[in-house]
Amino acid sequence: MDIINNLIILVFVIGYLAVALECYIKINKTASAILMAVFTWILLYIKKDSIEFHDHLIDLHIGDASQIIFFLLGAMTLVELIDSHQGFKMITNFIKTKSQKKLIWIIAIVAFFISAVLDNLTTTIVMISILRKLIPEGKERRYFGATVVIAANAGGAWTPIGDVTTTMLWIKGQITSISIMKSLLLPSIFSMIVSVFLIRMKISGKVTVLKTADNSNVEPGAKTVLILGILSLIFVPIFRYLTDLPPFMGMFIGLAVLWIVTDIMHSEYEHRTHLRVPHVLKKIDISGVLFFLAILLAINTLEMVGILKYIALYLDRTIGNLAVISTIIGFLSAIVDNVPLVAATMGMYDLTTYPTDSSIWQMIAYAAGTGGSILIIGSAAGVALMGLEKIDFIWYLKKISLSAFTGYVAGMALYLILNIFY
Repeated sequence: MDIINNLIILVFVIGYLAVALECYIKINKTASAILMAVFTWILLYIKKDSIEFHDHLIDLHIGDASQIIFFLLGAMTLVELIDSHQGFKMITNFIKTKSQKKLIWIIAIVAFFISAVLDNLTTTIVMISILRKLIPEGKERRYFGATVVIAANAGGAWTPIGDVTTTMLWIKGQITSISIMKSLLLPSIFSMIVSVFLIRMKISGKVTVLKTADNSNVEPGAKTVLILGILSLIFVPIFRYLTDLPPFMGMFIGLAVLWIVTDIMHSEYEHRTHLRVPHVLKKIDISGVLFFLAILLAINTLEMVGILKYIALYLDRTIGNLAVISTIIGFLSAIVDNVPLVAATMGMYDLTTYPTDSSIWQMIAYAAGTGGSILIIGSAAGVALMGLEKIDFIWYLKKISLSAFTGYVAGMALYLILNIFY
């Protein structure tokens, strides 16, 4: 690798450390991430000095990042709109337990199966909103938030629409729907169970008084907004499948419908301005959105200069064993974006050598989907959690990473055992 590549890696590492050490250096992680992204792109432009190539970079990667940001903004606005109507109180009212050790299992199971239908990012946003109605802010809610990330990532790995990397493999023909669901359901569940069991041990066994959910306090139109909001979220993967258009457009359709409905509901009442979308937009955490964008842009530079491809080829050349390579890819996906990593492995192994539904594709789908839980910055769900709950990198590393790592390894081990004997 040349000097520019090395400088890009250096800037990325420094920026990554600044994000990780936010609570110690007292500099907001969003500011560090933005500087990291801009400087890596400056170096990329120095390396690629063609104007035409610059335009191509802008169109390709900033366009891709923008799609994710649009999706995030749409999802956050939609969920915030439901929350402003107190719609989630109608859900939390069904959760009767006051035991945190029981509640953590309920939250994990719900997040796991929601993520199988939606995606891990949307699932995390929805579940965090529900948690805020159940648990006061504090270290306990941090554990529950981390559980949501682990369960959402595991839940997304076993269906073709639950995680972007699994969707990539599905669209490109490496896996089929029925096969991936049959092969990865048990490993994904086992991974989630092991991780949540270990996290559960860190939570006080005492029965705590949780915030009660009182339907009498919900805002006018709460039920309508909740139902339409849930239908809008479910509509997104259906819209993508039917039209092949970016998911954010499906999210925007749902948001537009809710916007119109709430305008009609509340336009005649001056005291209901807080229930309308313009007011809700003011409550969106823009700092978290900018952080997400900066991380995506910085990782894009690693892909563009071939660093991720180099890593994938190096693993293939030095290790060779597909199970070990897949497991390492899961570890790497906790550090950098799993999308370019999976794309690199798809380019390394062709379908003639490893046909559709070969074990390598299933292992990569599992590894890329669940491995990102090991570090909070390793998945879209984790990054969203950082922004929504202000959880820092070091806390997650100390309190959660080992549990997530153990669950990840346990799930991979179960897959290999099932693959050997069945």
